[in-house]
Amino acid sequence: MRILVVNDDGISSPGIAALARAASELGEVYVLAPSHQCSGMSQKLSIFDELPLREADFPVPVKAAWSLGGTPTDCVKVALEHLLDFRPDYVFSGVNDGWNAGFDIAYSGTIGACYEAVMHKIPAIAFSAQGRGDLEIAEKYMVTLARELMALGQKPGEIWNVNFPSGPVSALRGILRERTIAPMQLYNALFSARTHETGHRLISQIGVPVEKELAPEGSDIAAVLNGYISVGKIMSPVM
Repeated sequence: MRILVVNDDGISSPGIAALARAASELGEVYVLAPSHQCSGMSQKLSIFDELPLREADFPVPVKAAWSLGGTPTDCVKVALEHLLDFRPDYVFSGVNDGWNAGFDIAYSGTIGACYEAVMHKIPAIAFSAQGRGDLEIAEKYMVTLARELMALGQKPGEIWNVNFPSGPVSALRGILRERTIAPMQLYNALFSARTHETGHRLISQIGVPVEKELAPEGSDIAAVLNGYISVGKIMSPVM
């Protein structure tokens, strides 16, 4: 089993180290990740840029690790079409810093990398966790869930999407499978503005999770906001 590990938070993210460590229990691991933060880039490609490719000083023992000055989708395309001389059996993406649930999957670079993988007919699993480095629950359950989902398999174009809550393992309420995509955004955008010294306005935004009472029953958002691991499928829009 050979697994390509990618993400959208960059090669230095604690999440990708945790995912590579888990993937190493399942097979040979190869890592190619953006050299910088690429959240919210969906399936963006760098069409006109030259992308620096470098060997990475990676904190987890893997077969090979590189960083690329591009997007998560660039990483998958470069790995599959240029860098690797073999076809990986799986692509694992994450562990994202923040949940990928509800309509927010449309913006996600983590999910975008998985879309690229299934377009190449390679099965993919996306892993996300809330809490900026709070990976205790993710690290305990990633290998078990990955084995389960790989055994179940997936149809062409399908992506397994796994979201872990934050906090200690003792606070986990369980695992909810077959979660549907909530027809709403998980994060409400809060905008702020200030005036630059040149006179033009600068707009910035942060995302704040919705109240759990608003999440539809049986959905991915309801699961994570109520302290469960959420497991469900996403269908690539081009399959």
